[in-house]
Amino acid sequence: MSIELEKILAAAPPTTRGQPTQLSCDPKGERIAYASGKSIFLRSIDNPSVCKQYTGHTTTTTVAKFSPSGFWVASGDVSGKVRVWDAVEAVNTKGEYAIISGRISDLAWDGDSQRVIAVGDGRERFGHCFTADSGNSVGEVSGHSKVVNAVAIRQQRPLRAATVSDDSTMCFLHGAPFKFASKAAGLHKGFVMGTAFSPDGSVLVTVGADRRIQLYDGKTGEPTKQLGEGVHTGSIFAVSWAKDSKRFVTASADQTVRVWDVESGQCTQTWRIGEEGSVNVGDQQVGVVWPHGRSDGLIISLSLDGDLNYLNEGSEKPVKVVQGHNKSVTALGVQSEGKGNVITTGSFDGKVCSWDVSTGVGTVVEGQAHSNQVTQFASASGQTYSVGWDDTLRTIQESTNNFLGASIKLPSQPKGITATSSGHTIVALNDSIAVYAAGKLLSQLPTDYTPGAISAHGSFVAVGAANNAVQIYTLDRSSGKLAPSHTLTSSTATISALSFSPDGAHLAAGNSSGKIVVYKTSSGGDWAVATDRWSAHTARVLSIAWNGAGTHAASGGLDTNVHVWSPAKPGSRVKAANAHKDGVYGVAWVDGDGKVASTGGDAAVKVWGVKGLQ
Repeated sequence: MSIELEKILAAAPPTTRGQPTQLSCDPKGERIAYASGKSIFLRSIDNPSVCKQYTGHTTTTTVAKFSPSGFWVASGDVSGKVRVWDAVEAVNTKGEYAIISGRISDLAWDGDSQRVIAVGDGRERFGHCFTADSGNSVGEVSGHSKVVNAVAIRQQRPLRAATVSDDSTMCFLHGAPFKFASKAAGLHKGFVMGTAFSPDGSVLVTVGADRRIQLYDGKTGEPTKQLGEGVHTGSIFAVSWAKDSKRFVTASADQTVRVWDVESGQCTQTWRIGEEGSVNVGDQQVGVVWPHGRSDGLIISLSLDGDLNYLNEGSEKPVKVVQGHNKSVTALGVQSEGKGNVITTGSFDGKVCSWDVSTGVGTVVEGQAHSNQVTQFASASGQTYSVGWDDTLRTIQESTNNFLGASIKLPSQPKGITATSSGHTIVALNDSIAVYAAGKLLSQLPTDYTPGAISAHGSFVAVGAANNAVQIYTLDRSSGKLAPSHTLTSSTATISALSFSPDGAHLAAGNSSGKIVVYKTSSGGDWAVATDRWSAHTARVLSIAWNGAGTHAASGGLDTNVHVWSPAKPGSRVKAANAHKDGVYGVAWVDGDGKVASTGGDAAVKVWGVKGLQ
């Protein structure tokens, strides 16, 4: 038996209101790079599920940029460190350099793929220039009095660089080594958010929160002209040049992306993201990149809600929108009608997405979603039920991928949810267990303990109880009432995950110390231990899922690992190590039980191929 990663249904770029998010594209126009969580994702533009994840950073990442050669990536994080690593396998680190004592905002490579300038919010300095292979200093960034938001390097000689800042100025640097040459002050009247040199090096552009687009001479840094006064009605966060150096594109908080002609100074194309006439904060455009090396004129912009919008000149609407999570994915479920190919995921911010595993495409579930962390999903009879920290129970109609209008307000915070084929939805609450059917409360059983994990099969309901025990209840299907049946006490720590096998023959109980105990449910009702040897996790077990045949179980834990087990051979297992940075929160069998999907703290959804199941 073996397990290997097949695809990453990648995390979306994280965004912050009022701040630009940096995007980068490789020289061939094939992949896009961005920071997410503590990882960097290199994602295929044409096939978004083809993705590489770099996990070398130990703190939250902020920016990633391809080198002009396409062989290297430089990435920065909130601690002020920059790492340089290979863009092919995304594992070999060339070097790690401590640049400033605060958040790295942006990076830029020179045309030789040798020097890097990193800028951000430091205490002693706001940026630095260094060599990519050794970290040696090749200049300094000076002239600013506040955080530097963006940097650009002219790709031709003589080398020039530009930095823009919250102090409303642009500083022009000569190199190499890079040193302060001049400062453009008094043009922008607010935070300057973005800057870029044209590919031929003749023009420099800056954009800012004052909605101003300012052009400069690329060699001297002298201001030349202003474009588009009064056209954008919101802060301009990002700018990117076309390959021909005659046009550039801007992204703005007014929900628009605009293409500008340098010579005429006119806007030649506008895309408005979102519903016509609606004002949605999530549709603000906070990042944009114009991939070179492509013949289709594709532009990719980033919405505040994390959507990547694929824009083609000549089309009024995005030709494709790539959606996903940009916060920790805390819940994972398999839709009952999807034949194992459609999964539902929920994240820390309440966003819920559904994914087609075969294509790797994710879409946000429409309708009134949760306003806080999604705790767990349960599916039955064409509907997926979800509970979250907003103390509500919501229902997704799987056929339309929409939340149904009505939600159920729960009496306290839910710990978990399970559903039965008889139409009952059972929720573990802070101090009770509630049974619902057809949107109505049938019964509520008070408990003298705080229920934890929950799972149901047939008339049996298992709940993680006090004193490291599992409490078994029987469900009266007509009245919906629960009656205590058995108490299982083989666990040595708090129960954190429960799962019945599909045939009901086994119950797997994972605990906070990383051990999983499997009980037999069919041996005359005595709930004997089938195995207690599943103990490879080194931290809390967060999720357990059985395959359709009930012959194997997958588990995910806070130790970042995914394991696949067999009750028939309890000593043999396969392990996907470091599956998700910051923990594996959900696992599920998909695609005819030949694969395992997992989610975790890195905001990604991954699909693993499991071979040799016996």
